[in-house]
Amino acid sequence: MEKDLIGITSDLVFQLINTVLVFLLLKKLLFKPVLGIIEARENDIQDNLAKGEKAKNQGMALKTEYEDKISRAKDEGQEIIKQATLRAEQKSDEIISSAKDEAAHIKEKATKDIEQERQKAMNEIKDDISDIALLAASKVIEKDIDKEKHEDLIKDFIKKVGESK
Repeated sequence: MEKDLIGITSDLVFQLINTVLVFLLLKKLLFKPVLGIIEARENDIQDNLAKGEKAKNQGMALKTEYEDKISRAKDEGQEIIKQATLRAEQKSDEIISSAKDEAAHIKEKATKDIEQERQKAMNEIKDDISDIALLAASKVIEKDIDKEKHEDLIKDFIKKVGESK
């Protein structure tokens, strides 16, 4: 007699039923809670990844914003320096212009003063010449002529001499 290597016996059926029962029991008691824990952990990981991505995007946005602010600050600094340079140049030009105007005014005043002094000296010279002429005329004539006539004659003489020069 030959025996079948695999035959359906009561032991095999009992083993199969036990295995199915253990599988169902393990599925109900072990697999579902473990799968729930794994799923919760997976969800937690996905949430953390999403939060990390969001934080990364916010960080990049902040970085871009700060780089823009730094760029604007540099531009503003350069503009401030440019404006200060322009104001300094304008102030320098104003000071130079003011100094030139003041120098021209001083020169003009000096020219007027020189002209006044020259006129004063000419008048003094004319007075001295008239006194000398009067003295010379009185010495020549040896008598006093009317002083008013002499002064008129001398003034006429001086005018003629002054015009000829």
